Amino acid sequence: MIFDSSGQGTLAAPEDICRRQNGLPDSRAAGELELDRNGNRSKSFRRKRIDLRKIRSISETNSLISSDLDFSLKKKRFEVKNEPALEVDLPQNDVIGSGEAKLQLSHGTVSTIGRRREMEDAVAVELGFLKRSGGKSYNFYGVYDGHGGWRVAHACSEMLHKVLAKAVEEESGEEIAWESVMAAGFKEMDVEVNKKGAAVATMGSTAVVAVVGAEQVVVANCGDSRAVLCRGGVPVQLSDDHKPDRPDELERIEVCGGKVINWNGQRVLGVLATSRSIGDEYLKPYVITEPEVRIINTSNSDEFLILASDGLWDVISNDVACQVTRRCLDGRIRSKIDNNISDNRLVTSSESRCAQAAGLLAELAMAKGSTDNISVIVVDLKFS
Repeated sequence: MIFDSSGQGTLAAPEDICRRQNGLPDSRAAGELELDRNGNRSKSFRRKRIDLRKIRSISETNSLISSDLDFSLKKKRFEVKNEPALEVDLPQNDVIGSGEAKLQLSHGTVSTIGRRREMEDAVAVELGFLKRSGGKSYNFYGVYDGHGGWRVAHACSEMLHKVLAKAVEEESGEEIAWESVMAAGFKEMDVEVNKKGAAVATMGSTAVVAVVGAEQVVVANCGDSRAVLCRGGVPVQLSDDHKPDRPDELERIEVCGGKVINWNGQRVLGVLATSRSIGDEYLKPYVITEPEVRIINTSNSDEFLILASDGLWDVISNDVACQVTRRCLDGRIRSKIDNNISDNRLVTSSESRCAQAAGLLAELAMAKGSTDNISVIVVDLKFS
């Protein structure tokens, strides 16, 4: 309101409100200052008018900024308000070998609580977790997406690779029977978790793990976390999501006497949105622990491997994830993740770019509206 000498009030013009907020006189007062002694507009008035136009221009520009991401055309950054900082594990050189040939690959990991109240994801990276006769060595990478609490995912990140290494040691032949090893390891992990009794009876976790060697990549999956390989620029999904409405999973659940109910999405007994997991004792036998295993021979066209929880895959396609990661590894786009890395030791360009890729994928998922915890591992498969 503008009050005159009689106390009568009138609504202030929008222009006057803008002027007051920026230390400029009202338009009425400005009019009195508009002319100098010769009847021309004063320099002071012209300067203030130019300032006001600049302020309006800035305001209009800010109002037109879009939150959409065009990663393929522009190098953009995302500022997700009120989001916790990304928890970043500094990448390392992962040395694997076969005989005398020594190969190097790099990895980067990132985890964020996202818009959840509790962090239930966990990741594990164990370099050289398995060594075989003949100089063969394998690295282990795992992503675990917990539900009902963090305990089962945390236990898996601490123990599953050890259980699998033990299972391999018990193999008698030279060749590793990966399908039986993974099945036995996941089953034993489930037994260990359930030993904790009622404290974890309603908790569980998905598990997607990759064992990477010089000649093979082995992926085992239980749940809806996912592994995707980029080979020759083309995404190759190495795991199938275990969703209750997947035809074969739905049939299995119904044969066991269970039901899949649409309760905020298709869920086992209207409760769990994945049909396989480690833990979840209260939902057995409808929810099982048996993993699906895929073994592929490495190729010179292999570029990188992405393992991530459904906090990423629910909003980002395999193709988009691979395009973003390729651009990061090529140095064409960057994440703001550099601000979170602090360590005294040297980080190579390849290592830093793996962390950049993992971080940007997490940022992109949050910008696209992911409401879940997000965990990502990027493994560069270009051996050097």
